Amino acid sequence: MPPRLPSRVNPQSFIAIVPQAAAALWRCVRGVRLPQSRAGRVALSLAVVYFVWGSTYLGVKVALDSFPPLLLSGLRNLLAGIGLFVFAMRRRPVMPTLLEVRNAGVVGTLLVGLSSGMLAYGMRTVGTGTAAVMVATVPLFATVISAVTGRRVAKAEWAAVALGLVGIAILSHGGGASGSAGGSLAILCGALFWAIGAHLAGKLRLPTDLFIATALQIGLGGAISTSVAWISGERMGELHVLPLVAFFYLLFIGTMAAYVAYGYLIRHTSPLVASSCMYVNPVVAVALGALLLGEPVTSGTVVATVLILGSVGLSFLFDDRRRTS
Repeated sequence: MPPRLPSRVNPQSFIAIVPQAAAALWRCVRGVRLPQSRAGRVALSLAVVYFVWGSTYLGVKVALDSFPPLLLSGLRNLLAGIGLFVFAMRRRPVMPTLLEVRNAGVVGTLLVGLSSGMLAYGMRTVGTGTAAVMVATVPLFATVISAVTGRRVAKAEWAAVALGLVGIAILSHGGGASGSAGGSLAILCGALFWAIGAHLAGKLRLPTDLFIATALQIGLGGAISTSVAWISGERMGELHVLPLVAFFYLLFIGTMAAYVAYGYLIRHTSPLVASSCMYVNPVVAVALGALLLGEPVTSGTVVATVLILGSVGLSFLFDDRRRTS
C-alpha cells in the first residue's frame, strides 16, 4: 500500500518546502518539449489560459481552508514574481529604469495587490462559478473606464454594459448563487481594479522585456498585498495538505505558467484572441465547482452566465470593429 500523506503540515516548514517544490518543478519543466511551430505554441498557450485560469477559482477556494485571503494572494504572487524574475535574469534582459519599476509597481498593485486580494477575500463566501462569472465583467468595466477617460463609446457598447449588469443582478439575487452580498461586492471591486490596472498598463511606460515587466508587476503587487495582510493581523494557522497542494498549484501553474502563456498570446496574437479566455474561464470554473465541490447550477445561474458572457462577447465585437474602422 502507498504511504498515507499527513493531513497537516507544520507552518514553520512551509518556507523550506517552497524551494524544494520549485526545484522539482524545474526538473520537470526542463524535460518538457514545447511545440516548435507558432501555431502549436499559440494552441498550447490558449489551452493554459483557458483551463488553468478557469481552475484557479477552485484552487483559491481550497487554499482558503488554511490560508487567510490577503496572505494567500500576496504570497502566491510575491513568490511567483521572484521566480519569474530569476528566470528572466538568466536571459540577460535590458534592465528597467526606476520610472519603469515604479509604473510596474502601480500596475501590479492594482492587478495583484487589490484585484487578486479582493477576489480571494470575496471567495470566502462566494462559490467558484459565481466568482468566475463576476470576474468576466472586466471588459464591461473597461468600457466604462474608456468613456470616463475620453473615448467615445457607441450606444451598442453601452447596450453590452447594460446586458452585463442585468446578468449580475440575476446572478446576485435570483441565480441561486451561494455567498453573501459583501463577498459578491468584493469580487466586483476586484474586477474593477483589474480593469483599471489593465488600462494603466496600456498607458504607462513599462519594462521592455515581457518577463521582467510581468515579474515586477506580480512580485511588487504580491509584496504590497503580503505587507497589508501582515499589518492587518493575518497569520498562517494550521496548514493542511490539500490547501497546501492548491497553493503550490496556484503559485507555479496558475500564476507563473499562466501569466507567461498569456504574455505570449499578447505578443503573438490579437487582443481579441488573447482575451477570449473571458468566455471559457467561467464555464470551466462552474463545471469544476459543480463536479468537485457540489456547487448548485440552477436555471438562474445559467441565464445569468449566458447574459454576462454574451455582453462580454458583444463588447469584444464592438471594440474590434472600432479598431478596424
